[in-house]
Amino acid sequence: MKKVLILCDLFPPAFGPRMGYLCKYLAQSDWRPVVVTEKVDSCNFQLLENICEVHEVNFYPLKSSFGRKLQWIGLQALSLFFDYKDYKIKKEAESILHEQKFDLILCSSYRTFPLPATEQLAEQYKIPFIADLRDIIEQYAGDEFISHPIPDIPFVKKWIVNRFRKKSLSIRNRILKKAACVTTISEWHQEWLKQFNPNVYLIYNGYDPELFYPEKIQTGKFIIIYTGRILSLAMRDPTLLFQGLRELASQGVISPDFCRVHWYVDPVSWSLIDSEANKYGVREYMDMKGFVPASAIPHLLNCSSVLLILTNKSTGDGPKGVMTTKLFESMAVRKPILCIRNDEGVLEKTLRKTQAGIAASNVDEVCAFLGAAIQQWKEYGYTSSPVRTDAIEPYSRKGQALQFIQLFNRYSNNMPS
Repeated sequence: MKKVLILCDLFPPAFGPRMGYLCKYLAQSDWRPVVVTEKVDSCNFQLLENICEVHEVNFYPLKSSFGRKLQWIGLQALSLFFDYKDYKIKKEAESILHEQKFDLILCSSYRTFPLPATEQLAEQYKIPFIADLRDIIEQYAGDEFISHPIPDIPFVKKWIVNRFRKKSLSIRNRILKKAACVTTISEWHQEWLKQFNPNVYLIYNGYDPELFYPEKIQTGKFIIIYTGRILSLAMRDPTLLFQGLRELASQGVISPDFCRVHWYVDPVSWSLIDSEANKYGVREYMDMKGFVPASAIPHLLNCSSVLLILTNKSTGDGPKGVMTTKLFESMAVRKPILCIRNDEGVLEKTLRKTQAGIAASNVDEVCAFLGAAIQQWKEYGYTSSPVRTDAIEPYSRKGQALQFIQLFNRYSNNMPS
């Protein structure tokens, strides 16, 4: 039995499906994972809980809202001068490394943490490491890579963002050069990261084939569904949807009685949606649903008529190379996917290749796509898309675990002869 120590910023039952599903399928291999991560409140991923040995570091032991805010401020202050979070994660990992022998370290991050801890542990214990970057700072349209809101004080906010960005990129890029290899989630990310390490492998996000598969469920209403967060309108712009709904309503094609848009989002995302929908006079079509457990998502998607992916044009300052997990889960249930707006990049390319839906560039395309889906729903009571099975198989979490295992075998201390 070979062992991999996984350091990651998030892990189920908090968010972090990429590493969660990897560990689920590693259980079927000769690799045993042990995870060290930050303790974060449960975020609906209980279905991936207790799948392997997990050690959590609690940076916010105080439970009150005021206490947690003070802790966050203190943690940010400490992080300005030295990598406090990486120090704590490293100490926890050291206690494990004193008791167990590992063949490889895998670090999964969306920004920088916990890459510094991984680098130090790899050097100290002479273990090769792989860096898995799910998202990177350069892909964002603005300052969405900062997870907490910053007070909008003139000059202060810009200084903080620029300092954080510069420091994070400097640390990340230096460490990537020392990694045995790098894994990431889209062609754009792969090409970008090659300037820091020549060994960059593409392992997409994906769907779990044991959970996501098509079911023909008839529904009494035509339902458009969106799940996830909306960090900003620059990253995810729903304008074409609202314009399309307004046009279809004016033509008498839809009415609020049978056509609904269900938003499974957080309150901050909903405030953006609510405001924009009001601007276009389609607020009465919108329903705020809130987040649901990840275990409920497969049935939810199968009960939909159209699945919505929100993005923006990837050229210029737009989002780069974003390949969200919900795209692959939507493909797996064979539902029509409406991507708004056309990113003119990896999402459009993927939708064309798989025939799973459309990346819309204008209102006419939105209206035509929704009109066809409505006709199908009226005829059968459900919708489906002609997704090619062979085209979506590369996005299976089970298959992606095999890709990771191949890299583990290639770069570990216990390389096969």
